[in-house]
Amino acid sequence: MSAAPSEAVLDTTDDRATGSAATDREDAPERDLRPTIPRSAGVAALTPSQLEDRAIIHRGGVSRPEVDAFRELRTRLLSAVEGSFVALVAPVSSGSGGSFVARNLATAMAFDETRSALLVDCDLRHPSQQRTMKIDADNGGLVEYLENADADLSDVIYETGVTGLRLIPAGTTREIGAEYFSSVRMRLLLDSIRSRHPNCYVFLDGPPVRGTPDARILADIADVVILVAGYGRDTASTIAQAAANFDPAKFAGVVFNEGV
Repeated sequence: MSAAPSEAVLDTTDDRATGSAATDREDAPERDLRPTIPRSAGVAALTPSQLEDRAIIHRGGVSRPEVDAFRELRTRLLSAVEGSFVALVAPVSSGSGGSFVARNLATAMAFDETRSALLVDCDLRHPSQQRTMKIDADNGGLVEYLENADADLSDVIYETGVTGLRLIPAGTTREIGAEYFSSVRMRLLLDSIRSRHPNCYVFLDGPPVRGTPDARILADIADVVILVAGYGRDTASTIAQAAANFDPAKFAGVVFNEGV
């Protein structure tokens, strides 16, 4: 990998950044996300070189610093939050690497064969996961699902080639996401996954905290919030200002990311 979290920190005891360290139809069919089903049904597993091309961590025969960093983040999250959860991963500003952290934290969670992970691209203005992961999203994504009351959730959940990891791409870009994220249908989507798939961990790849209210709205429907700061990019004051937007009870801490 070309880059990895630098000084990765999840401070579970302090709500400040540190300088170190559902559908509307109950009977709608859904793709089962639980690890009791085949965890890569119908999609060939990506090779190490393909994973690296997509900026996705992978396990190997030797220790890799970036893999160890995300495993450590996963361990800290699991120790801080009881049971499965919905986690918002939000960058302080554009270019901080929030999507990279969200994608690989979800991947690290899927390393465990008893768990699965669902990555949801919630950056409706500048989505990146579908392009980076090279997914053919023929049925659209989150926007299409939320806009169409008759849409089936299973149609916008895509296999990624990473065992245990699935993706809901953003879909058609939208300038404003607030009305989507505050909708009843969005809450029902997450509630459905929580109730029907207790071993599935959901990671919301959020937009930058600075500039729009979207990240704050997403935090209301998440169980835990992880802030991503660009190492050498975001200042201590901007990190602190971003962290102040979130409920201290939900705020897990800051990941300092370098180079992505």
